[in-house]
Amino acid sequence: MGSVPQTSLTSPLVGREDELARLTGVLERARAGEARAVLVAGDAGVGKTRTLDEVAGRAVAAGTTVLTGHCVDLGDVGLPYLPFTEILGVLAADERFAAVLAAHPVADRLLGGGPDDGTAATRSRLRLFEGVAALLTDLADVAPLLLVLEDLHWADQSSRDLLRFLLSRGVLQRPAGGAPGHRLALFASYRADDLHRRHPLRPLLAELVRLPGVERLELRPLPDADVAQLVRSLRQRPLPDTTVHRIVERAEGNAFYAEELVAATAAPTGGVPSGLADVLLIRFEQLSGTAQQVLRTAAVAGRRVGHDLLREAVGLPEEELETALREAVERQLLVSGDGGAYSFRHALAREAVYADLLPGERARLHGAFARLLAGPGRRSDSAAERAHHYRESHDLPEALAASLEAADHAQHVGAPAEELRHVEAALDLWSAVDSAARPAGPDAVTLTLRASAAAAHAGELHRAVSLTRSALAGLGQDADLELAARVRYTLAGNLLSVDNESAAYAHSTEALGLIPAEPPSSTWVWAAATHVSAARQVGENETALRVARRALRVAEDLGVTDARADLLISLTGLEGGNRCTPAGRKRLLEARGLARRAGNAPVELRALFNLAIGSVESGDLEGCLPWASEGLDRARRAGLLSSPYPREMRYLRLLVQYTLGHWDEVLRESAEQPGQGPAVSGHALGPGLYVALARGDFGAAERARALLEGPFDWMARMVGALVLTDAAALRGDAEDAVRWMRSSVEALTEAGTRPTVTVRLATLALTAVADTVVELRRAGDGAGVARWTDTAAELLADARWSAEHGYDDMPQGPEGQAWLARAEAEWSRISAAAPDPASWEKAVAAFAYGDAYERLRCRLRLAEALLAADRRDEAAAEAAVVRREADRLGATVLRERLDDLARRGRLTDPAPGGGGAAVLTAREQDVLRLLALGRSNRQIGEELFISAKTASVHVSNILAKVNAASRTEAVAIAYRQGLIAPEPTSPR
Repeated sequence: MGSVPQTSLTSPLVGREDELARLTGVLERARAGEARAVLVAGDAGVGKTRTLDEVAGRAVAAGTTVLTGHCVDLGDVGLPYLPFTEILGVLAADERFAAVLAAHPVADRLLGGGPDDGTAATRSRLRLFEGVAALLTDLADVAPLLLVLEDLHWADQSSRDLLRFLLSRGVLQRPAGGAPGHRLALFASYRADDLHRRHPLRPLLAELVRLPGVERLELRPLPDADVAQLVRSLRQRPLPDTTVHRIVERAEGNAFYAEELVAATAAPTGGVPSGLADVLLIRFEQLSGTAQQVLRTAAVAGRRVGHDLLREAVGLPEEELETALREAVERQLLVSGDGGAYSFRHALAREAVYADLLPGERARLHGAFARLLAGPGRRSDSAAERAHHYRESHDLPEALAASLEAADHAQHVGAPAEELRHVEAALDLWSAVDSAARPAGPDAVTLTLRASAAAAHAGELHRAVSLTRSALAGLGQDADLELAARVRYTLAGNLLSVDNESAAYAHSTEALGLIPAEPPSSTWVWAAATHVSAARQVGENETALRVARRALRVAEDLGVTDARADLLISLTGLEGGNRCTPAGRKRLLEARGLARRAGNAPVELRALFNLAIGSVESGDLEGCLPWASEGLDRARRAGLLSSPYPREMRYLRLLVQYTLGHWDEVLRESAEQPGQGPAVSGHALGPGLYVALARGDFGAAERARALLEGPFDWMARMVGALVLTDAAALRGDAEDAVRWMRSSVEALTEAGTRPTVTVRLATLALTAVADTVVELRRAGDGAGVARWTDTAAELLADARWSAEHGYDDMPQGPEGQAWLARAEAEWSRISAAAPDPASWEKAVAAFAYGDAYERLRCRLRLAEALLAADRRDEAAAEAAVVRREADRLGATVLRERLDDLARRGRLTDPAPGGGGAAVLTAREQDVLRLLALGRSNRQIGEELFISAKTASVHVSNILAKVNAASRTEAVAIAYRQGLIAPEPTSPR
């Protein structure tokens, strides 16, 4: 397979030897089957494109297929998957790639040729992402592949999401069974100086650089010597040294600035302008009038423009156009690219030309491009570009229509963030367009409701609330009652998602009051269903039960299946048998089935979330994982991964893995999660912060404190409370631990009901208080002991109350009871003269439901109590267990405390040898055991309930840690080092 030709620049590449060596090394490793990605950062004009062009040229010479996609700045208009559609467009236009492309229908979908069945909400983003990944890996199977993405700082959110998938779960993953990886490298450039604090690319970059196959390369300004060499190489006649020195001084290490300043020296005036924009315009003004006209027109099109589109927009005969283009290319203002396209050599050149246009001239040219893009034979996905051009040309009716069309396209391809932007753009235009000129169908209120739904699907929950409030304000006195009710119950649902329960209940009450129950209607049913959810959250269970029963009967009569499902979920727990019980699970399964048949993904996700969390609350941690995985898969297929319930299920899955002791997996998955804002971070990062703190990273406390910034979010506050209270306890700061516990419980309390996490927070604070009391008692400070004992009694009362009043006001399950057992044991350290082994034995037994780390913390306290009771052998045995398991988890804080106890108590480790056992994590030990039995990666994954890819990662880690070249050698080394024991042979 050949390679896509790359643009050839005439200016030499000076310097960058280290960067080129590093990128070339990545390409060499990729050709050998080690897929890698490099994020190339640098200020505008520093040489990112030139460096990547040089590397791409070397790659082509070595037989690598090179595909390049560009991101484009269209202001507030998003064009989903633009760099990837550009790549697919190049592939589609080249018959050499026809066979590979034909095998992947994803190309037709992104290029706008796929069928539209009108069910955008259920279209599979996951299949689209996997299809792109499969296409790229198939290309890499034929020949080594280099994928170049330029100007990532302009990427739309859907392109960022696809890039996240490709790097975290797609093309960089090694195949199972130890086979070589994909012969693929991906280089993506972005302007570092464009990334302001809230730039949407920042959180993605933070995630990507933590991935094992991704690295970051920063192109810093060139040294003065390199700039001087570049300046001298650009002119056949040598420049005076004073001119070179002045250019080097002005360029400040920026290669583009230097090139422009050198070119400006050829101007008749001979002077050097004081600013870069002036330099660009001086070069522009040196062109003929026709060439200037062509560049002005091209600047309106954007960074790149096709030849045919430019010809039609500029209105010149072909010969005159070619002459003007040749002039612009020779003066290096434009470069010719693939498929007859032209692009400005640098974005700054285009920006300078565009800014120099007269207002009327700019509007006229935008209008020309809009009309051309709307003509026959144009791309079906050009609505976003047309909306941009129509708006800039002040043709507001057409801009409104194109914005709505762009929103439909974004919904069709599963891009809710872009849908929201386009609908909001339409709303901005609505009042400026005469009613007779508006598209038929929606009104401003229903359009605002659509925007609120897109915001909720994109995870912008507070934005969804704001938009629904706007819809409420837009209702007139004579508004249709059903629409008025729908606005109110939609607002109530959005308020519930941001934990504003009292306001949600008020609006759901209003919604239900606006619609009469007779005659029955689906609007009344949904108003009632929302009111039931709100009533439960504010503790109005009797109201919730009464309304739910009536609404369920009406929903059954009307055949509103998804509303029936929603009501069944709400009724779980209201009529006895909550989600932890078999009866509750049976009702939730019925609800899931009804919602699935109705095609209502959000209600189905609600059922799956309750099944998942019900498993956790009943102590069935492993049982939670299939429900959470099913829920996340359903969310991917519906394009709802950023909505509330999938975020909750993502947190649950990570939390279960943390609880079971799979800490390395927690950190790996946390690094792969999409995250933006405290709400998302609280769900995605919480368990990773728990691991970091247990492993001695006290910076986790500062990261937890950052979650509390911005609007109140319940999950972010809970995660922050747990980390900050525990961190204070580990520091021995009882004052801070109690302060965080109390302030957090107060903030998390809803409708007068304390959160179930109170028992855990109270116990963590009680730990710090007990440590303080023990120290004060040793110092003989009776007054201090009395004061802190009173505080401890209050904390114990909080823990007891919370354990008895869990979800639906029923006693908490195994987790809550385990934390209560630990609280009682901590209290025994305060109330008794000596630690009570029996209390700690009870706590150890209580955490046997599956919490590996908390059980070890209790075992350490048990060892301490046994030592105080002079039961040294038992204490040594407990210490040995803690030592072994803490090493496997990497729980450094716990290990340090154990070592301190062992020194103080003169405990010895009764376990013989086995010093190498601490090399591997707990999960790696499990994988090694199965590896020794000859299991494949797939079989290991099936036995340990992990994916084959994850098993492959663990196998690779094991080989690296024991310095083995193969699986067989790793097993042999493990036997020699005592990392695993031989399996006992069965008697004959």
